[in-house]
Amino acid sequence: MSSANAPEGTSATLSPPLRWASRLFDRLGAGWASPRTHNRLGFSLVAGFVGALLVIELNRRGLLGLRLAARLPTRHFYAVDFAFTLLLLVELVSLVFALGASVSDSVGKQFEIVSLILLRQSFKGFIGFSEPVELAGHLVQLGPMVSDALGALGIFIVLGFYYHSQRHRPITADVRERDSFIAEKKAVACALLFAFLLITVYDASLWAASGPGFDFFAACYTVLIFSDILIVLLSIRHSSTYRVLFRNSGFALATVFARLALTAPAYANAALGLGAACFSLLLTWSYNSSIPDLDE
Repeated sequence: MSSANAPEGTSATLSPPLRWASRLFDRLGAGWASPRTHNRLGFSLVAGFVGALLVIELNRRGLLGLRLAARLPTRHFYAVDFAFTLLLLVELVSLVFALGASVSDSVGKQFEIVSLILLRQSFKGFIGFSEPVELAGHLVQLGPMVSDALGALGIFIVLGFYYHSQRHRPITADVRERDSFIAEKKAVACALLFAFLLITVYDASLWAASGPGFDFFAACYTVLIFSDILIVLLSIRHSSTYRVLFRNSGFALATVFARLALTAPAYANAALGLGAACFSLLLTWSYNSSIPDLDE
């Protein structure tokens, strides 16, 4: 249930900042979910991938300026990494809109992104291969690549059970309290969107000035950890039941482990990501078995 569908009196009880943030979120979310936006994003991903391949080929043939050529790769698999980066940016924005709708769905979205990052890491291993791709001389690189791929597959499988187990019950029977919590989540989501935009601009400015700056997705996940904890604290204002507090706190802990997986070494990253996803699934099953007929 969204604040847009709430009774007139309920919406009137929201503070002006919450009302404004809720309306902004609904408008941005409607635009993001529109078929036109999806078509444009799909075209941009394809164009970005093909464009990256062309630029790399031009660089291989020495057709770019020396200054630009020194900062651009010459291996075609960098184009795959670039395409996955664009795809992850799209998923990151989708995560923000999932947060405004459901805490549990937003946690699932975070693990979707972790699985895609693991797949990107696996593809990244091919950058060190000669072209055309041959296994000879690259057996050492194969282990971490297979580990990342299996970790991503494991998270994908766990997420299927995770989403199937969601019940999406409200945290309180009071309609006004419920809509107030939804509006607060939407306000946090809007703040997250702004924070991700700032991180993107800052990272891009660093790259333009001196090359690769910092781990963009690790920085975004750090911000997500604090937003998850903030939502835990906000939920206490509307429901102080132990079940709700434990579940939301457990989800926040799972995102911390997901964040650690992004910077962990080979093998440990896949194990941490998959372990955190399994923890979230077990938490959901335990939570569902302990509730009568309330709670989301």
